[in-house]
Amino acid sequence: MSSHRTDRLANQLRQEISAMLQRSEIKDPRLGFVTIAGVRVSKDLSQAQVFISVFGSEDEAQKSIEALQKAQGFIRHELSHRLHIRKTPSILFKLDNSIEEGHRVTQLIEQLPEFQNQSPSQDDPVDEDGTP
Repeated sequence: MSSHRTDRLANQLRQEISAMLQRSEIKDPRLGFVTIAGVRVSKDLSQAQVFISVFGSEDEAQKSIEALQKAQGFIRHELSHRLHIRKTPSILFKLDNSIEEGHRVTQLIEQLPEFQNQSPSQDDPVDEDGTP
């Protein structure tokens, strides 16, 4: 169960780290096209897990995580300054692969016999907005 305080800090961390990425403040050639998918902060506010999505290959994703981990000192310093907090949580960057997992699950479902060769027919009921 998360508290209002941890949720608020997680949201602030997500916004500020995203802003750093958008403004290209982290200068590392290994850093690819990264988006922040979410942030989870521990109850004692000492640690934060930052989940990232990377547009590209698995190798590019791993290089991006390495670049972010190397820049952790800079990121923590900037967060401390921007958020006016005395103790900035340690940051662990993790790859968020929920999009790929969702795509894989969808493909598996589509391979099931009851979902194959189904296309909307003229006899299927249609809502007022035109959707089946």
